[in-house]
Amino acid sequence: MKMYSVIYVLFKIIGKQVRTKLSQAFNHWLNVPEDKLQIIIEVTEMLHNASLLIDDIEDNSKLRRGFPVAHSIYGIPYVINCANFVYFLGLQKVLTLDHPDAVKVFTSQLLELHKGQGLDIYWRDTYTCPTEEEYKAMALQKTGGLFGLAVGLMQLFSNYKNDLKPLLNTLGLFFQIRDDYANLHSKEYSENKSFCEDLTEGKFSFPTIHAIWSRPESTQVQNILRQRTENVDIKKYCVHYLGVTTVLLS
Repeated sequence: MKMYSVIYVLFKIIGKQVRTKLSQAFNHWLNVPEDKLQIIIEVTEMLHNASLLIDDIEDNSKLRRGFPVAHSIYGIPYVINCANFVYFLGLQKVLTLDHPDAVKVFTSQLLELHKGQGLDIYWRDTYTCPTEEEYKAMALQKTGGLFGLAVGLMQLFSNYKNDLKPLLNTLGLFFQIRDDYANLHSKEYSENKSFCEDLTEGKFSFPTIHAIWSRPESTQVQNILRQRTENVDIKKYCVHYLGVTTVLLS
């Protein structure tokens, strides 16, 4: 099937397998049978990579890991269909785990992921700056959703029943805020994605939210975000302003 070959190529480009390594690390505690663990890892990576294909469309991204985004090559309709196909392929694999609660965990965490992504898009498109606490809650849904999926499925096959949600929440926040910081401050990120892509997208990331609420009398950051600018000088000025206004980018 041609779709399989395209998906394989796309996933080979965009995948970093962070969630695979995370699942393997958690398995030191959980001791999940290897056959079950492998299915869970495959499902988590599939869903993560499929969500990135959709994210790039929703964010109007140009690059992913230094390569043109998939929809710029294959077209938006085809990439959406591929991503949706992978979501259901993941569900099919979850059924092979043969556990009565596996589908419940799967659907619950995917709903959380989409709720979080929906909030992120809503704030961006309505120019609504959330509070830091609102942003953190969104990040726990958006980024923590797949962490919760992997560990939630693993615990179905483990005797370790301690509540790992606090640790997963901390990891989810760390990954999201680190990603926000790297988007504005990392040379490697600029080369792989584009320079300060979040500013061009008009996204309320953690550094911009922190700056806005630190100096509510100033509207400079909001004005720049509204422009959806690709002007490098304006974006450099915004990063400088964030560094002066807060300690986050110093």
